[in-house]
Amino acid sequence: MKLGLHLYDFHWPVGADQAGPTLARIAQTAEASGFDRISVPDHVWQSHHLNGPEREMLVGYTTLGYLCAHTSRIKLLALATASPYWAPVLLAKTVTTLDVLSGGRAWLGIGAGDYEEEAHASGLPFPALKERYERLEEMLQICLRMWQGQQGDERPYEGKHYRIGRTLNLPQSLTRPHPPILIAGGGEQRTLRLVARYASACNLRPGPDIPKKLEILRQHCEAEGRDYHAIEKTCAGAFDVGEDGSRVGELIKQLQDLAAMGIETVLGVVPHVYQIKQLEVIGREVIPAVAEL
Repeated sequence: MKLGLHLYDFHWPVGADQAGPTLARIAQTAEASGFDRISVPDHVWQSHHLNGPEREMLVGYTTLGYLCAHTSRIKLLALATASPYWAPVLLAKTVTTLDVLSGGRAWLGIGAGDYEEEAHASGLPFPALKERYERLEEMLQICLRMWQGQQGDERPYEGKHYRIGRTLNLPQSLTRPHPPILIAGGGEQRTLRLVARYASACNLRPGPDIPKKLEILRQHCEAEGRDYHAIEKTCAGAFDVGEDGSRVGELIKQLQDLAAMGIETVLGVVPHVYQIKQLEVIGREVIPAVAEL
């Protein structure tokens, strides 16, 4: 099992002028501690699960670009890109640029979007759910078209919602044939079908229904002619080892349970991550303990 660090709470007891150095220290410690990847949200407002829009939020792809410059190994992704907010060509170019500048460490993490209040209040597009899924699939097709071949497939793209006259993408991504694609969400009929059709990884909520979700993913893979084992099974989580490390055993047990359900990678939130200590404890005591799961 691999562990990734999910950064979504930027309410740190430092001034805005120290946000950059604090973020760099977190990322560098995570990399040195053996975390496989870092993910960040793609939002302009903080979630209501974390005290809502009056809480600080750093925008996703700018943050990933900063992390790219302050790390050398760790993989980088948004969890998850809110597809309604993006034009497909701009998203493909953004992820390609991150991949090139990071030396081939970018992922495209994407979903249909779920923060309606944020979108409407901020003037961002947020169509009905059916249309969001239609647009998500077309966006995936356009990104893959732009990543095809040495110089991309420049044929026009004609979809229901997007029409691209020339899908030019230069320079191409360093990761070939394209940056890995993670599709977030556990929707059984739409999201998991898109995972089977297009993705390198899924991302599920932790819980007892994970085996059911993975069995449905397996069925979609069979229908699509896709190797189920080629898709990385990931989920979100929390990595709380306690301020004194007293919860290490509890966290390892939680990760063992997820591995038994079929999860291969967990992207976790670390409480008070700016204090750094918990990252070091996880690197020293948790990551080696779960590496063979």
